[in-house]
Amino acid sequence: MAREINITDSSGNVFADLDFADAAERLAKVKLAMKINQLIEERKLKQVQAAKILEINQPKISALANGRLKEFSIERLIEFLNKLDQDVEIVVHAKPKNRKAPGRLSIALA
Repeated sequence: MAREINITDSSGNVFADLDFADAAERLAKVKLAMKINQLIEERKLKQVQAAKILEINQPKISALANGRLKEFSIERLIEFLNKLDQDVEIVVHAKPKNRKAPGRLSIALA
């Protein structure tokens, strides 16, 4: 007897799909942290070295590397990117008139 499996398309934000109230912020933090971790890896930095550059302790680097982002604000993650010689641009523009949903936060990584 075959079981029926229901599949739901993702919105593109797993946190929104799971009904988190702060879904946009969570996704933004994940994207910023992924970029930080990518830069650390590309530079072949040990956690202690990365901690020195970011002016935090090694356990915080471990938390960042493992996606434990609760203690990090978006502003702090942007500060880390700056310390890793990255420019961060914030662009604000009007939402399309044909979209009924309120404005949204999105992060584009280069």
